[in-house]
Amino acid sequence: MDQSQHAQIETYQTHLNGLMRRGRELREKLEADPTTSKTITATRSWQEDCGVTINQLSGGSKAHWLARSFSGAFLKRSNGGDAVEGAAPAEIVQRLLDVLDQAFSTLSQLDQGSIPSASAEGPAPHRFDFVHNPEIRPVVEEAYIDSRRALEEKRYEEAFLTSCGILEAIVTDALEHKGLPALVATGAPAGKIADWSFNTRLAVAEKSGLIRGGCARLPESARAYREQNTQKSESTISERDAKATGQVLHVVMRDLDPGR
Repeated sequence: MDQSQHAQIETYQTHLNGLMRRGRELREKLEADPTTSKTITATRSWQEDCGVTINQLSGGSKAHWLARSFSGAFLKRSNGGDAVEGAAPAEIVQRLLDVLDQAFSTLSQLDQGSIPSASAEGPAPHRFDFVHNPEIRPVVEEAYIDSRRALEEKRYEEAFLTSCGILEAIVTDALEHKGLPALVATGAPAGKIADWSFNTRLAVAEKSGLIRGGCARLPESARAYREQNTQKSESTISERDAKATGQVLHVVMRDLDPGR
């Protein structure tokens, strides 16, 4: 790779970082209040800037995976699986952040040629690179995709249980990486981390500084999700609980990976 190509890639990476930083700030504001006119205006401006950048990176081709991902971020799925208008503003921002993150990862991996040209295929997602155990990264990545799809298709119990499982997996991974001695020094109980309850793992992770206070919004049904998972009766999981659990999962992902 010559110097001009390297400089071009660095310029795009810097620009993408700026867009992602703005996007994370807007997402938090939209989650707090999606109706503020100032935030809505800023979000539209940000989306336009994202569109310009994606168009440049995709070479102006609507068939490029980046262009298709950008367009798909504004859609949600109906019960029949068809795309329809109407995804929530904060959800759209999160999807666009995922697209920008994948674009950044592609540029980082580029070792020859120029800015990626039109292609029918996209790269593998990189949402869980912060997970220390490489064996569970592809597992939680696939589960995350499944949970998003289940929520869009209004399969709330499946979305809920999958989000809970991901949350427990990534928190446990963070605890194990920090190490039991360090956790005990912050007041964690003795014994194997694997033997701790879900609630205990969340509390220890928060007390040790691995995550912040986002889990305060976790529904009680999520804290008892293991019991829910073993029940054979009809689901009692509401849309609200499923969405709230997914939102808490996003918060914890940001805590464990501040660069998101």
